[in-house]
Amino acid sequence: MKLYKRLLAASAALCMVLSFAACGSTNAPDSSSENPTNTDPIQIATKPMTEQFILGEMLKQIIEDRTDYTCEITEGIAGGTNNIMPAMEKGEFDLYPEYTSSGYVMVLKHDATGVSDKEIWDTIVKEYHDNYGMTWLGQYGFNNTYCMTVSGDVAKKYNLKTCSDLTAVADQLVFGGNPDYIERADGFNQVCDAYGYKFKDVKGIDIGVKYAALENGDVDVINGFTTDAQLGVQDIVALEDDKHVQVNYFCSTVVREDTLAAYPGLEDALMLMDGILSDTEMAKLNYQVEVEEQDEADVAHKYLVEKGILKA
Repeated sequence: MKLYKRLLAASAALCMVLSFAACGSTNAPDSSSENPTNTDPIQIATKPMTEQFILGEMLKQIIEDRTDYTCEITEGIAGGTNNIMPAMEKGEFDLYPEYTSSGYVMVLKHDATGVSDKEIWDTIVKEYHDNYGMTWLGQYGFNNTYCMTVSGDVAKKYNLKTCSDLTAVADQLVFGGNPDYIERADGFNQVCDAYGYKFKDVKGIDIGVKYAALENGDVDVINGFTTDAQLGVQDIVALEDDKHVQVNYFCSTVVREDTLAAYPGLEDALMLMDGILSDTEMAKLNYQVEVEEQDEADVAHKYLVEKGILKA
């Protein structure tokens, strides 16, 4: 219910972006000022998903703890990257959590097929600097990419650990996936071609009920994401993509370079996010907010305290 309410608010957040654009605001420092350090609140944007709500809070709390700056979060921007990046270019936002392949494919318009993670990282760092005056700072550690997912019972019955293991038994199983994933060339079809899957049946199911369908036995295999909340606590297994068919989506902070210049010490604060989250840890935090309906600010604070980044 909490996530549903957040998503309903996404369109309102988009309206905020459009109103910012009308004002033409920016946090870039005034070169005529005797004091180049900008004391306006740092503007953070997040996409309309639980994970991003948590990450936005982590960024805000770290910055405000380690510097004298304050932050404002515009939560759940409808359209995600497609609307946040134009607003970033105009100076309406200073930074936001982003995923490497989203930047590489959606923003820079490159084909990520067969491209190494290092090449993707090196390219986005260089081209965001050259084209947008922005940079990527650190990698949080987790990879939110597509995965083939089965229940613990199915994994045990067929001894499934990798996507290759699934090939021999796919004709005995029913696959359920959201229509967008089934139809896209780099989704279901690409995985089936790579692994030779021939499922007993393929069903289109809404992304919001995929784990319920799996638990109820309506389907045997679904497409998930490696940081889905259910993977953090339930008896569900994400199969290893041992042929590395799906491109990786490592999360990092995209920040305007003029913002870094305007806020000395900000870069050091942002780098405290480097390497602090695994896929499993991110999934558990998502579960606490999405399923247990804990407040994302509280969840973020507790985790940062556990990691020794913030004091209790």
